[in-house]
Amino acid sequence: MTAPGSAELTRDTIVAFLGDIFERCGDEEYLGEPVTMAQHMLQGATLAEQNGLDEDIIVGALLHDIGHFTSEFGTFSMNDTEDRHHEDAGAEVLARFFPTVITDCVRYHVAAKRYLCATKPDYFKRLSEASVHSLNLQGGPMSAEEVAEFEKNPNLNKIIQVRYLDEAGKQPDLETPDFWHFAPMVQRIVDRHMGDMS
Repeated sequence: MTAPGSAELTRDTIVAFLGDIFERCGDEEYLGEPVTMAQHMLQGATLAEQNGLDEDIIVGALLHDIGHFTSEFGTFSMNDTEDRHHEDAGAEVLARFFPTVITDCVRYHVAAKRYLCATKPDYFKRLSEASVHSLNLQGGPMSAEEVAEFEKNPNLNKIIQVRYLDEAGKQPDLETPDFWHFAPMVQRIVDRHMGDMS
């Protein structure tokens, strides 16, 4: 399929556009992990669905790393620095179509790792070698002041759940459905959000 450009995206085309990204770009290596980018995100969503979690969490897990592909959105650009801040980039490109709970799960999944390392000492043991490396680049565990500020977010619990799914979604032998299995759920969330805005 030919994906529309970012400026042409609508509530009726955004889900197909995201699916196209998964299909064309999803085989990219996931930062030193034993899974591809698509496998990583699909595993998080699959585990969330299998555990009966809310659709917000399933879709948040499915899309949390979409910021690695923001060049696909054409008109969007971050000031390229050493750290592309994929979490901010992803939240920005989704903000037109998704509610804050989804964009917060995307925007703060990196911060959530820093938060959990500061507040739950056992969490650090869950991290892969690549995740420990990125933690150091991202500022390490939060300070007490950062923890207090982070805990003010009304979507904190869902952000944390997506973070746990992020760590769990790195299994080389976990089978998942493809993006299109989740597409109706993604569309429901888009339609609810854009309906609320109209």
